[in-house]
Amino acid sequence: MANNQKYDLLRSSAAVVMVPLPLQGHLNQLLHLSRLISNHKIPVHFVSTTTHCRQAKLRVQGWDPLAMDTIHFHELQTPSYVSPTPNPNSTTKFPSHLQPLCEATTQLRHPMASLLRKLSTTTRRLVIIHDSLMGSVIQDFVTIPNSESYTFHSVSAFTILLFTLRTIRKQFQNIIDPKVLTYDHLSFEDCFTSEFKKFMAMQHDFTKLNSGRIYNSCRIMEHPMLDVLEKEEMNRNKKLWAFGPFNPVDIKRTTKRDKGKCYRCLKWLDTQKPNSVIFISFGTTTSLMKEQIAEIAIGLEKSGQKFIWALREADKGDVIIDNIELELPEGYENRIKGRGLVVREWAPQLQILAHQATGGFMSHCGWNSCMESISMGVPIIAWPMHSDQPTNAILVTNILKVGLTIRDWEWRDEIVRAEDVEKTVRILMATKEGVEIRRRAVEMGDRVRDSVREDDVSWLQLESFLAHITR
Repeated sequence: MANNQKYDLLRSSAAVVMVPLPLQGHLNQLLHLSRLISNHKIPVHFVSTTTHCRQAKLRVQGWDPLAMDTIHFHELQTPSYVSPTPNPNSTTKFPSHLQPLCEATTQLRHPMASLLRKLSTTTRRLVIIHDSLMGSVIQDFVTIPNSESYTFHSVSAFTILLFTLRTIRKQFQNIIDPKVLTYDHLSFEDCFTSEFKKFMAMQHDFTKLNSGRIYNSCRIMEHPMLDVLEKEEMNRNKKLWAFGPFNPVDIKRTTKRDKGKCYRCLKWLDTQKPNSVIFISFGTTTSLMKEQIAEIAIGLEKSGQKFIWALREADKGDVIIDNIELELPEGYENRIKGRGLVVREWAPQLQILAHQATGGFMSHCGWNSCMESISMGVPIIAWPMHSDQPTNAILVTNILKVGLTIRDWEWRDEIVRAEDVEKTVRILMATKEGVEIRRRAVEMGDRVRDSVREDDVSWLQLESFLAHITR
């Protein structure tokens, strides 16, 4: 056998390179996708900075620990950048303190190009799946003959539809309630800073180089929106796949868990009745004012409902968290003992949502959180803060009808008062209206989880993508 034939046998038919934006909600989704693809015996290379590779691995949930060994992690040297402390008193809820990190990622272009050229020699086809905000970093793949790229969108199809097709709304007025289209936040007003809009526009310009797009969504949830987006891709001779949820869905809603790190909040949930606890978390990019924290605390206390509250400072760009214990009303944790639990360490959100005791989720509506909650059949109290969160909230509450909102976006600059927190929590957890919302959420969760089973819609989408890249 000729040497080149032996070499070809050692090469895989395809290898996948994952390139996430180094923020938690983006890292997490592409790490979950890495597991799905590596399970099909396709080599997967996860590429980020040393700090953020470590962060992604430490925070991932719902996996067999051995599954991590099937993914190749490549740690690029962290570019130099300023990492400001989150400012809860900022005039905008958008996490401007992360802008320097996002800008610094553009410096990864040349080391990324070197890595891609090296990996291209190990496979017949090199497939780059990159965050839509990392387009400039992977742009040199066009100089590698056996490579192709696919843009991953870390947000809902509904958000992308509104963001990219605002000028042709007539095309989808028949599939979305016209009243929804009148909401002011659908214009993305106050969702981003001007600096971040410029960064997005620059990165999105590189999507013209891709061969298609990938969504962490599924036809069960966003069929009409995906149909419109797929038609637009076909018009450009490109492809679209939606094979979410990427997160594991086989975490049983039970008190019995696999061995591993045992969080105190999960132990506490083990002692509670089914659907009796509401989980409160606003993600890794939101910092709340002291006054707002106090109003939430009082509202939860007065609601009379059991709760777990993940109360942490937002991540810094370098992820290093100063041990700042956010202040609560005097004597608060003693008063709620047995009925409420304040978690100041990293909270295992996916495992909390999968627990049978969890009956609701007060959330900022980041897409990662939405997908985890919907896939676990947990209804959402929507409290969007910035970015794509307001549009995700509308999808959850007005289109899928698996949640309710705590306030309209037009009042985004106002403090949410304790009485509003109390009222909304009680509606979801202790009224007939809440029971009906939970019924729809459970039904949706069942259908979404089924979608990734063999021969169902998301499973078929993943199989289609894998067949395409190994063609």
